Amino acid sequence: MDYRLNLALRMLSNKKGSLIGAVLAVSIGILVIHVNFVIFQGLYDAIIRDMSDYRFGDIYITDEEDFIDKSDLSLVNWFERIPYVEAVTPRLSSIASINATKYGERFEETKVSILGVDPLRDIRTSTAHETISDGQYVFSRNSIVLGSWIAQELGSLQPGESVKLKVVDRWGQDQTKQFIISGISTSAGGQGFDNSVLIHIDTLRDMLDRDGKSSSFLVKLNDRTKALDVKNFFLASFPNDDFEAETIEESAETTLRGFRSGIGMINMIGYFGMMSSAFAIVTIQMMLVSSKTREIGIMRSIGAKRKDILILFLLQGVIIGIIGASVGTAAGLGYTFYAKETNMSWEGSIPLEVTYNWPKIIQTAFMSFGLAITASIYPAYRATKLQPVEAIRAV
Repeated sequence: MDYRLNLALRMLSNKKGSLIGAVLAVSIGILVIHVNFVIFQGLYDAIIRDMSDYRFGDIYITDEEDFIDKSDLSLVNWFERIPYVEAVTPRLSSIASINATKYGERFEETKVSILGVDPLRDIRTSTAHETISDGQYVFSRNSIVLGSWIAQELGSLQPGESVKLKVVDRWGQDQTKQFIISGISTSAGGQGFDNSVLIHIDTLRDMLDRDGKSSSFLVKLNDRTKALDVKNFFLASFPNDDFEAETIEESAETTLRGFRSGIGMINMIGYFGMMSSAFAIVTIQMMLVSSKTREIGIMRSIGAKRKDILILFLLQGVIIGIIGASVGTAAGLGYTFYAKETNMSWEGSIPLEVTYNWPKIIQTAFMSFGLAITASIYPAYRATKLQPVEAIRAV
């Protein structure tokens, strides 16, 4: 072992309090970044997950002008010939008025978003059916799923009770139909259907007089990394149509734009915290230099060069960086493991999408290690400026 490394280890071991303080400064900086990533990036990814699973799929197909005229079967068959496509489903959306009578009390009409779904295809493409907290998903032409907020507003309706739905068809005429509630949809995070109603797509087509038409198609992939390739292939295959195709990031851009800015701000705070740990290392190293003034003088007087003194204190920074980065990364991974295994959720509501982002983990560890070394440069330089005679007398 190089004698300078041996001396650096001995100096730090003799000042265990300073060593622990410096290591904690590095470790806490790393841990803060890990915690921020788990919570805020996990929330961001959870929102994308839910918007994809409930509303947009991995690719969201609409028409630039109005409704999609191509038949469900033709588009579904076209997509499902692509190896990366797992399932496809059509949807039709509109606005409706809903009212209910319960125990002789009539609840006033409420405006709601209405979504027509193909029950057989929808359960393969989205997880909307998994949001049913009471009852079951749409299963027949006269069944309806109410969002939990709508059910509450209409007098705490339950499956088996009935509601009336009124829409305006393509000719401007009111169309009213009575439905039996089959289920109540409840989801966390506001990305589900808590303030909407779901019925069979063919029933909604009949009420709107939009035979065979759809508002959108949801495409689910077995490999989400291929979304852009599938989207571009689809648009290139139908150049004469007015189709629009968007990946989940594109279709949810309005919702996610502000959230990304917030994540950037939180990450910046985390990195500022890491830089603060560098200042703590500078302070601690300067204290070590002051406490080892006599030893530095003796070393210089017996022939140690300024370069040796510089390397000695830089090695202390290396040691602090290695230990601090290791401890901080281990603590961060432990927190990530805990969050993943316990299905940590945001304010008890939306479950976080926790992942191990290894490139970011490694980048953070190396950044903190580099900062520890950088923070040792000035104290090391100050140590080289001590003259042997003055250093020995300074005690």
